[in-house]
Amino acid sequence: MVTRQGRRAPVRVRRQRSAGDVLAGIGALVLLAALMAGVPFALLTIFGSPLPDHVPSASDLTHKVGPGSLIAILVVLVWLAWIQLAACVAVEVYAGIRGVGVPARVPLAGGTQSLVHRLVVAALLLFTATTSIMPALSGGLAQRPPVVQMQPQAAEFHQVPEAPERPAAAPAAENLAAHPAEKAATTKIYRVHPPEGRHHESLWEIAEKCLGEGRRYNEVYSLNKGHIQPDGTRLTIASLIRPGWILEMPADAKHAQVIPTKDLHDYFKHGHAVPDAPARTNPAPPAAPKPTPPAQQTPPAQQAPPTQAPSTQAPPTHQAPPTHQPPTQEAPPTQPPASQAPPAVPRPSATPTPAPQHTEPKAPASEKPASEKPAPEKPETAQPSAHDGGTERPSDETGRTFDVSWPHGIAAASLLAAGLLGALGRRRRTQMWHRAFGHMIVRPEGAAVEAERALRIGADEDAARLLDLGLRHMSKSMAAGGRALPTIYGVHLGHGSLDLWIAPADRNPPAPWQAFDDGQVWRLGADALPGLEASDLVDVLAPYPGLVSIGTNDNGRILVDLEAAHGLIALRGPEDTRRAVLSAVALELATNRWSDHMRITLVGFDAELGEGLAEIAPDRVRSVPTLEDALPELEGRSEEVRQALAASGVDSVLTGRCRGVFGEAWMPHYLIMADQPPERDADRLVALARTGTRMAAGYVVPGDVQGATWTWDVDAAGRLQAGVLGFDVEAQLVGDDDYRGVFELFRTAARLEPVELPGLAGGEEPPTAQESSVEVRLLGPIEVDAPGPMDESRRELCTELLVYLAAHPEGVHPTVLSGAIWPRGTSAGVRDASVARVSDWLGRDARGRPNLYHDDRGRIRLGSEVRVDLNVFRWLVWRSAAEPASETAYMAYALDLVRGPLLADRPRGRYAWLADHDLEFEAPARVIDVAHRLVVLRLEEGDPRGAVSAARAGLRLAPEDEGLWRDLLRATHATGDVAQVQVAVDELRGRVGRDPLFDGLQPETEALVEELLPDWHPVGSR
Repeated sequence: MVTRQGRRAPVRVRRQRSAGDVLAGIGALVLLAALMAGVPFALLTIFGSPLPDHVPSASDLTHKVGPGSLIAILVVLVWLAWIQLAACVAVEVYAGIRGVGVPARVPLAGGTQSLVHRLVVAALLLFTATTSIMPALSGGLAQRPPVVQMQPQAAEFHQVPEAPERPAAAPAAENLAAHPAEKAATTKIYRVHPPEGRHHESLWEIAEKCLGEGRRYNEVYSLNKGHIQPDGTRLTIASLIRPGWILEMPADAKHAQVIPTKDLHDYFKHGHAVPDAPARTNPAPPAAPKPTPPAQQTPPAQQAPPTQAPSTQAPPTHQAPPTHQPPTQEAPPTQPPASQAPPAVPRPSATPTPAPQHTEPKAPASEKPASEKPAPEKPETAQPSAHDGGTERPSDETGRTFDVSWPHGIAAASLLAAGLLGALGRRRRTQMWHRAFGHMIVRPEGAAVEAERALRIGADEDAARLLDLGLRHMSKSMAAGGRALPTIYGVHLGHGSLDLWIAPADRNPPAPWQAFDDGQVWRLGADALPGLEASDLVDVLAPYPGLVSIGTNDNGRILVDLEAAHGLIALRGPEDTRRAVLSAVALELATNRWSDHMRITLVGFDAELGEGLAEIAPDRVRSVPTLEDALPELEGRSEEVRQALAASGVDSVLTGRCRGVFGEAWMPHYLIMADQPPERDADRLVALARTGTRMAAGYVVPGDVQGATWTWDVDAAGRLQAGVLGFDVEAQLVGDDDYRGVFELFRTAARLEPVELPGLAGGEEPPTAQESSVEVRLLGPIEVDAPGPMDESRRELCTELLVYLAAHPEGVHPTVLSGAIWPRGTSAGVRDASVARVSDWLGRDARGRPNLYHDDRGRIRLGSEVRVDLNVFRWLVWRSAAEPASETAYMAYALDLVRGPLLADRPRGRYAWLADHDLEFEAPARVIDVAHRLVVLRLEEGDPRGAVSAARAGLRLAPEDEGLWRDLLRATHATGDVAQVQVAVDELRGRVGRDPLFDGLQPETEALVEELLPDWHPVGSR
């Protein structure tokens, strides 16, 4: 194969060195000779032999120490330093002569060995034949290219990437075979391997492996001398090469990678080729199927015809009236006139249809358009929208995808993950309650960490709040207007909006809801969330607690109301997939925030799932072995609801929840079974479930159960078809391995033993705001003040990368950085490009050094002029302990840095690495401890207003810590302002209603409030 070097003209090699090289080499030789020979000669001449002239005895350790003894000790230390210097010289000379690459490290000789390295290299330049030996022995003179000088890039930062997962030699060879005329446009390269143990590659070894002769290393050196490598440095000394460097090889090299010549510059600069790919655009979603004309569909009289699902865009202004009006819960369906036509509205999924009361007829296959039969896909390949929480397939900037290596089932379940994180937050709040001063709570490990990462990536807290508050606000508005709540068969949670499919249609929803599709759809925009959060919804019962996710389609997440079935829901399909669907339903029902005081009975699940779920939500979940054990409670609950309906005078469970009368009577009870019920118990269950009206109950059972109102089918690929409802979605699945990690996470959160906070090293004072060139603030909303430019489209990723480095002041290896910031995988090129952007963003310090650099161990670190508020906080706390006289002042300075909750306003799906880091465990504990200590000190000093400020500062970061609330109440009471005490108590009451971490006040807090305000009444919780 003819390569690039074959076309090069002969080049004369410079045989003489410059005067500067000669003088530098002579000076290095003189200095080395003075150090190696002059120092011991002087010591022997002045002080004599360091060896003692007699055997030491015990009396030598007890005699009086005089000036002579001190001089002897100093002489011994000088001899030890000289021995270390001699060892460094020997190691460096050996490495330089043999060309072993990076020399071995002499213990405790960092600066000394670095100095000796420079001296030895300069001295060896006088003797090495690098610039004079001709490669005639290998016939390589005619193949040597001229030295290519590349302009240094001062503003760019590049890190050595790992070898690509798939070598490029094979595709390049195939390309050459197909296009012989292009053979001359290729060359060969070799990537220097990372060290194994203490062994580093050298040019000699590379030449021996690839060229068959180690003495040909000069050819490799000459081809690559002066080229800027991916880490920004150059090859200038034959004995010094670094892992990850790209070396151009002669034409006859073996074990080398063949690349196009045009890509050589990219390999030198980035370590890989940079494709000229066009900008990627998101593929348009498949065209929605058109509704079937009424003439082609003749549903039975008892079946409601398909109702159009809402689109993500607003429907057309002018629409024909709907063909059919969905039935109400209390009235049987009626046959509409045949002349009415359904509205032609685009839809995101298959058509949802309100269910009949007792039957589930199916249209013939010929009546269903082919476009409504999408091919089933595996759940791992589904790509739901970012808003609905389905995890998209990770990809790098070249479009390459990677497999998900954590519990992807819970990562894809956005609402389920949000509920689990809320429950985990409450559990950790209890841990913090039992935490001792100077300690933090237990951090998860192993599978629990992976589960929490998946939850953090998938959770969509904003969507969960929008669903919860939107429904409660609608219920409150309907009750104020004297109107009944509509029946909801399905919910579509898409990007930026929440849609309810209701029956019968109603064109007059309460604000801020809007009506579409002639009143069949009520829509709430995500921009309404701030207004909903400001509303007083604490005492409003959840109107639709039976809503649960069944899966996702191209446009978002689909939920159905279990209570709307008015009977049994049967799930058919392979046992493993069916169980994963039922597990997901149980987990979401047990932890969601849009339900109040519900009861879930699990039947037939193994002890692992049943007991584990009962540990997560003991107030909601009960597990029994057989249906016979569960039926008495279910039947008794059904009778209680009937009596409540008769006694209250309301027409339905929805009306009772809306108006808040007999509140406890409308609390739901749901049954989820693992195995198909026995025939005798099934008949009893069907008779209990088929009431013909909403009974605050829902029943989900596996198998083909005769008499079921709704029958759903799920296949082995995870595709779920919701029968008469018409939904065709990627099912929400939670497998056994997924929930095992979740249960381990909650068991860790139940451990109450304290863990001592890591010690504070202190050290030099961090730079002041005026001295720093970059400032990173973590104690509150994340803020970065940096001098360089930053593309807004990449700011979130680069900010997370910077925060990760700020949380690791000791530095981070590039491979570790990749796993943390891109947990689903990425290429080395994408990682290095992102690091380079952050480096450009941070710029350089006052001395011209980059604020982001690689240390001598290859770790990425922040410079000394990068000020991180958390590091300043730690230093001030350490200083307060070191100077007790100024303890109050230092603690006050530290609390002034706190602006809000730790890392507030971070985007959804990022910072999953926090699950495996002490930051969220250490920082709140330190801030709480400092705030509490400062409150105590200021109250002792007679400064109650200062104590109030200290408590407020701590609550900015840890608003759920009741210890700080008690400090605030005591400090406020010490001011003598009773009105302000009432204000603080009212603020605490409001937070209990709004914050999901508050599921009730601690008894100690309630006792304190009752003491300060005798007329206060305890706050209810959901």
